[in-house]
Amino acid sequence: MTSANPSPLWQPDAERIARAQITRFQSWAAAHHGAPAVGGYPALHRWSVDQLQTFWKAVTEWFDVRFSTPYARVLGDRTMPGAEWFPGATLNYAEHALRAADTRADEPALLHVDETHEPRPVTWSELRRQVGSLAAELRALGVRPGDRVSGYLPNVPQAVVALLATASVGGVWTSCAPDFGARSVLDRFQQVEPVVLFTVDGYRYGGKEHDRRDIVAELRRELPTLRAIVHIPLLGTEAPDGALEWSALTSADVAPTFEQVPFDHPLWVLYSSGTTGLPKAIVQSQGGILVEHLKQLGLHCDLGPEDRFLWYTSTGWMMWNFLVSGLLTGTTVVLYDGSPGYPDTGAQWRVAERTGATFFGTSAAYVMACRKADIHPGRDYDLSRVQCVGTTGSPLPPDGFRWLHDEVRENLWIASVSGGTDVCSCFAGAVPTLPVHIGELQAPSLGTDLQSWDPSGKPLIDEVGELVVTNPMPSMPIHFWNDPDGTRYHDSYFDTYPGVWRHGDWITLTSRGSVVIHGRSDSTLNRQGVRMGSADIYEAVERLPEIKESLVIGIEQPDGGYWMPLFVQLAPGSTLDEALLNRIKQTIREQLSPRHVPDEVIEVPGVPHTLTGKRIEVPVKRLLQGTPLEKAVNPGSIDNLDLLRFYEDLARERA
Repeated sequence: MTSANPSPLWQPDAERIARAQITRFQSWAAAHHGAPAVGGYPALHRWSVDQLQTFWKAVTEWFDVRFSTPYARVLGDRTMPGAEWFPGATLNYAEHALRAADTRADEPALLHVDETHEPRPVTWSELRRQVGSLAAELRALGVRPGDRVSGYLPNVPQAVVALLATASVGGVWTSCAPDFGARSVLDRFQQVEPVVLFTVDGYRYGGKEHDRRDIVAELRRELPTLRAIVHIPLLGTEAPDGALEWSALTSADVAPTFEQVPFDHPLWVLYSSGTTGLPKAIVQSQGGILVEHLKQLGLHCDLGPEDRFLWYTSTGWMMWNFLVSGLLTGTTVVLYDGSPGYPDTGAQWRVAERTGATFFGTSAAYVMACRKADIHPGRDYDLSRVQCVGTTGSPLPPDGFRWLHDEVRENLWIASVSGGTDVCSCFAGAVPTLPVHIGELQAPSLGTDLQSWDPSGKPLIDEVGELVVTNPMPSMPIHFWNDPDGTRYHDSYFDTYPGVWRHGDWITLTSRGSVVIHGRSDSTLNRQGVRMGSADIYEAVERLPEIKESLVIGIEQPDGGYWMPLFVQLAPGSTLDEALLNRIKQTIREQLSPRHVPDEVIEVPGVPHTLTGKRIEVPVKRLLQGTPLEKAVNPGSIDNLDLLRFYEDLARERA
């Protein structure tokens, strides 16, 4: 594993290392908290997991976290699940997110971009004023600490204002993107029973207007706990009967009043993909998210007041919540509401250029789509301000690393990161002071004791194992909604290794300290006793220009055999003839191993995904094992249900 990449693709120079906030933090923590002064990031990371309480105390001091009442200890109880962070402390997330308004009132807090690609600023003072006005109106509507407030909204400034106003009154925010259908939204919102719903009349995507008023009407009918609906006329329509107007709620000049809540007070509810059964309603805390995101965005992403932070996302994905937290570091946050590929595949690069983004985050899938479309970002756009390109959603294949290096800039920090909705953060990824090796995440995150374990719980180096975290993180869920005895929470992460978080990914921790992600372990390919990651096969196959996307499944047969089909969606104009079949198999054999070669290659009309863009392997496996569609998958969680019928029909034919 380590010998494959002897030299790094990118190495930060001495000046960059010296000016990185993580370097200054290490020197300060050495002087004040006994952190190692030498040894660089590996030494700092070791200290952060060995001296967990001292590390998190140092984070709160470095970022000047304001506790309105002090904490008794950093970690009251470290048992997982149920670790107790900063007991006794009170604070408010929104208060920290708006702090820059005191010193940089007229500078942009937000840059909003739609499909015209023209940035429109919202200043810190204007953001603070709107949050203050809306928070006062929420209180007048009877919203109290712990009440849920929901948004059916695209990635627009109003969504940020609504989240911060909710947090400032101690409410619990939850959101879905307006491309979610009514059933998908209700599967999520009905679980948490919101008292207020913010909605748009529609949205613009791919150059078209999409009217959502019928969906909004259905949400109103099916959410009996709603006391108020707030109408945001993105398409310019009149408010429906009984709805409140956004402009009326945000017009006052009122300073926000920040409810001081316990450290573990709920901040928001995020939802797992929920491909089977209802999505898990994951609750994270005001304090836990505050300190985790300060660490992740300030130290790992190296963001500060001079930066502009763009990540292509929607309000239905945890990356939107992560993006909004850029405000905690005083960074200008770029909100792009539109198609990632409109009017052409280069759209996201154009947005990065026009907003002066210094940190540009996207999906690995977008990078690979640009590579296939022969896009030349470094040549065609001024990306001189972009210091880092971050990718997530799936592992960035080695070809993606090479393409970014060759086509954006040689001196480009590439941060492939991996974490999850479950913690709304990264287990491993960006470190501004470390080299980047092709196909690898730079290192585990500070405070995160990330390990690769075999089935017996033995740690592995340079071998594939289960991704586990052996100490608590502040942003781990405080609970799941409607899980009163904690059974669903426990079974989701702690049923394999008691007291240790098992995430459900295959990873390799290399002897140089970097991390390789191989894909989900719950859809593992296990042939002749050898475990294989599906991501490795996708990376090899999708290099072929004829393959648009692929899906590989491994199924145990009743006779003890194993069937491993590879499903391929072809690029327009391509044919799955004998020559292409042979090239697919030869590519896999040469780049991976003969054991990775599928038993069959089957052409499909498309690969189904969750609403957040992840390939769904487990429900397809269940369909192929004969599970009826309605039991194999939650229909409201899939981007194109018709695609699943192909796999259901195939299972019938094989039976």
